[in-house]
Amino acid sequence: MKRLTVTLLSIIMLVSMAFANGGMETESAIREYTEDASPKYVFMFIGDGMSSPQTNSAQVFNGINESGLIELDKLTFTQFPVVGLQYTQDSTSFCPDSASTATSLSSGYKTHSGVIGMGVDKVTPGVTIAEMLHDKGWKIGIVSTVTINHATPAAYYAHIASRNDYYDIGLQMAESGFEYFAGGSVNKADDGDKSIYEVLEDNGYLVTNDKDTILSLNSNSGKVYAYSPVLQDDGAMPYALDAPADSLKLKDFVKKGIDVLDNETGFFMMVEGGKIDWAGHANDALANISDTIALDEAVEVAVEFAKNHPDETLIIVTGDHETGGMTIGYAATGYNTAFDILRNQKCSFVKFDSLVEEAKADGSFTFDDLMAMVEENFGLVAPGETASDEALVMNDYEYAKLQKAYDDDQTGNVDGYEESLLYGGYNPISVTLTHIINNKAGIGWTSYAHTGLPVPVYAYGEGAELFAGAYDNTQVALRLMDLTDAR
Repeated sequence: MKRLTVTLLSIIMLVSMAFANGGMETESAIREYTEDASPKYVFMFIGDGMSSPQTNSAQVFNGINESGLIELDKLTFTQFPVVGLQYTQDSTSFCPDSASTATSLSSGYKTHSGVIGMGVDKVTPGVTIAEMLHDKGWKIGIVSTVTINHATPAAYYAHIASRNDYYDIGLQMAESGFEYFAGGSVNKADDGDKSIYEVLEDNGYLVTNDKDTILSLNSNSGKVYAYSPVLQDDGAMPYALDAPADSLKLKDFVKKGIDVLDNETGFFMMVEGGKIDWAGHANDALANISDTIALDEAVEVAVEFAKNHPDETLIIVTGDHETGGMTIGYAATGYNTAFDILRNQKCSFVKFDSLVEEAKADGSFTFDDLMAMVEENFGLVAPGETASDEALVMNDYEYAKLQKAYDDDQTGNVDGYEESLLYGGYNPISVTLTHIINNKAGIGWTSYAHTGLPVPVYAYGEGAELFAGAYDNTQVALRLMDLTDAR
């Protein structure tokens, strides 16, 4: 993609200065620059758990790492002409969760971790940008690689005190009237008197996971819930790293969303790369990078649409928080990185977990059996062995860590303090392997949870300049509301 440029650089600089000063100057800048900006097609992309380390790791992975030729392969959205920075703390923590941060991004106020669409009192419901625009006659789409009643997508249509009340969230989804839901399935769909899928159909939705039916969707299809024919852990779409070549990708659901939602009044589409977060929790760098790239491919679809509607389209790409404390740089590699080592990993931690469980099913699973699987799926070999790349030979320390992980998996020794730091509640074998190959590549992790890192905001199109500067995450929603005259 050619580098995106902006013709309103001076305006961006002025608005950025106003935002940096805050207070009345910020409000004045918003009022001044929303008088002329009026997008009617808005794409809101959220990489769950995605901050600068995740986006730059994807750029390093596809870039050039040769002495004298170091160069990033830039993502589409990192070339957007406007970049801002949002702070992510919620009302309970500087390391927030997806429920509270997505509520801030969708509704413009703070709340507790675990709460969706309600205030700090956990009682008072707010109104989301999607609900406001729907009331104005816009069509609304909610797309995610994880289940559609998971925290981030739910924050655009649901109001509930606990993100774990999946069935009740599913009921609110069916009652929202939004025109397009797509991507993952419904979590705990059968936990009530009637399946959420049936409730959706009762509310006039076409519910389908048939690939051909999904690919034939158009503006005459009515209200649609289209979920992936191929599902992985807990009903989500597969990691991009594991997905069959002919399976529907996130970009495909965005394309079909445009077809279903396209109209003269306007549409709003929230698109979440949810498994970026899940891979971050598990410290699986390649799965994380692959899903970040998949999100970027979905952004490209929106950019192509914007080219045909240049004065009417706004695209925002951001994250809700950072996950895992991912860093480019590791103590044992010093100033060096070798991301090409990651290409030896053939599957995500989830798929490798399933391979291990299959191998253990007959009751005999030796460490030698494991090493054969490790070489096949990660390229790693024992000290003294020969590998396709010498960097893939484990040193004695790494090999001992893997042996301990095998022993702990066999005995169930995963509850100690040391083990909680080593494995974070994940399968000891898979998380140890991803740590080894990540560290060899020059990637480190500090956590299995969310962190308090600020998150970039990338904006392109009509009104994009309003998202320059540094601000609280609530401002993303509030400025969108001003731009679209939603409130």
